[in-house]
Amino acid sequence: MRLSRFPSTRHAGRGSAVLAAVLLGSCAAPPPPAATRAATSSPAIEPEFLKDPAEPLNRGIFAFNRGVLEGVVDPAAQIYQMIVPKPVRTSINHFTHNVMFPGRLVNEALQGRWQDAGDDSLRFLTNTTVGVAGLFDVAGRWDMPRPRADFGQTFQTWGWKPRNYVMLPVLGPSDETNAVGTAFDEVAEVWNYDALARRISYGTTFNRITESSGDLVRMIRSEADPYSVSKLAWTYMSKHGQPDWSVHGPRDLSTLQTLAVATIRLDDPEFPRKGRSYGVRIPSTGRTLPFNCWIQKKPAPLVFVNPGLGSHRLSMTTLSVAEYLYRNGFSVVTTTSVFHPEFMERASTAALPAHPPTDGADLLVALTEIDRSLEKRHPGRFTKRAMVGLSMGGFQALFLAANQSKLPPGLIRFDRHVAINSPVDLHHGISRIDEFHDAPLAWPAAERQNRVNNAVHKVGGLTALPSAKFDAPPFDAVESRYLIGLTFRYTLRDVIFSSQSRHSLGVLGSPLSSWQREHAYEEIMDFSYRDYVTRFVFPHFKARGVSQADFKRFGTLRTSGSTLRTSRDAMVITNRNDFLLPPGDLAWLQRTFGPSRLRVFPDGGHLGNLASPQVREALVGFLADLR
Repeated sequence: MRLSRFPSTRHAGRGSAVLAAVLLGSCAAPPPPAATRAATSSPAIEPEFLKDPAEPLNRGIFAFNRGVLEGVVDPAAQIYQMIVPKPVRTSINHFTHNVMFPGRLVNEALQGRWQDAGDDSLRFLTNTTVGVAGLFDVAGRWDMPRPRADFGQTFQTWGWKPRNYVMLPVLGPSDETNAVGTAFDEVAEVWNYDALARRISYGTTFNRITESSGDLVRMIRSEADPYSVSKLAWTYMSKHGQPDWSVHGPRDLSTLQTLAVATIRLDDPEFPRKGRSYGVRIPSTGRTLPFNCWIQKKPAPLVFVNPGLGSHRLSMTTLSVAEYLYRNGFSVVTTTSVFHPEFMERASTAALPAHPPTDGADLLVALTEIDRSLEKRHPGRFTKRAMVGLSMGGFQALFLAANQSKLPPGLIRFDRHVAINSPVDLHHGISRIDEFHDAPLAWPAAERQNRVNNAVHKVGGLTALPSAKFDAPPFDAVESRYLIGLTFRYTLRDVIFSSQSRHSLGVLGSPLSSWQREHAYEEIMDFSYRDYVTRFVFPHFKARGVSQADFKRFGTLRTSGSTLRTSRDAMVITNRNDFLLPPGDLAWLQRTFGPSRLRVFPDGGHLGNLASPQVREALVGFLADLR
């Protein structure tokens, strides 16, 4: 019984670069008929994935697995972790790995990996003796190799390549090769042949999954389509063999530093569970919008953290900012981006997001309801209010700061607006994102698909390597730009799917079904951000009386320059090499905010230095006088 694989891979907790940040994917299912495909301006440059011919069944099993995880496993894991100290749980995991040595040795021999067999044998002898029956990983402290081998790997070595994605009940993601391999792995486990040992194995298995259940629940809840997340993770993180680690061209520092956002981790892994999750009814939609909060025991400023494009209230970047603010004496609320289906389906008054005045108004109504709810629950606990926005959330924070004097009565007003890595011009931003997605066009057509696949395989491969393996991420400029562009394209995919499932504009030719999405995803992935604006946004808002000139005017903060220049409560933190910020926009920020309200770091890309002490200190410094 290997619940540790559910619903992502065994290495999901150590994700890196874009795969860990996004973990979204599409599948190489056959495209819909050409007659139904809409003409788009952007070529489809996507990694190949396992086919998913049984997608409706797999999604049904995934829903069942999710219920087991959220309703049974994770609550039990929380109780277990409160009772059993971390060192004891770690020792049990060491013991489990050690006792499964015979099965690994068999597979290492069947694969002809004699060096790994020798290393694993030495590790087993060391931990069994010096490590007291494997309870302590002495071999790890002595830097002995830790080979991994199972029957799924063996079958692939023998030539049985997986082709189809399979979701197994309870066990989670797999494919036909690894599903059969799992059955053989169970046979090879020595303690399955003794009744007492088998009962002990159930306990050790449960101990193992308690370490990752919280992260899995957070991932499932924060992703727009967690099933697609599991598919991407499984396809490339379980892929047999190593990618080509070579860097074939010049590197791009800005995008390499941007990828570092995926390495952000919480100082306290239990921080998400220490907060509370509530919901508020949104008057304009009649639906309930969830939010998370961490409230100080004494009166303190209340800070609302508004995440970047398509990000969730439980995303790692959002939580890392919330954790630091809470540790520095602020009460904190995390909300979900207006470009995430959770907000779109529960709090948006428009069919789709992209019009800053509409998005800002919807966001402000939601924040007002959250503020009122918390004031009723904790009367007198909040002194001032502040809004901290990341990336697109920062653009919205500055947009609201510029228009605060025009707000209708009764809506929340903030004493401070802080934008981190906000774009100035959204039109420039979408052009850059589309350009990044199309970066592989620089490669020869005959090599393009393999090199795209290899770039994503590199990301998956990094999760199984020591962090010191490379001095710098092993991506050239085309690869790092493409991975960022692909990430944003998956966000756009979810926006289009969600909006068109609820309010179809008749642009898509594929049927939209929550249980079978691959044909629709294949079509949607052809749409660039420019296509989204021209094919979806303009027609929808034109019917509401919004002209293209309005979009041009509200799509840049320069329109509000005079107001922001005199607004002493609006502040900006950014990086000189942020790819969303051309030199002209940086100069505009310097003129508008001046040295007292603007902090510019020399590098860090786009949010890549968000967890650095310098950025965190700058953030708290801008909010310090509110306490």
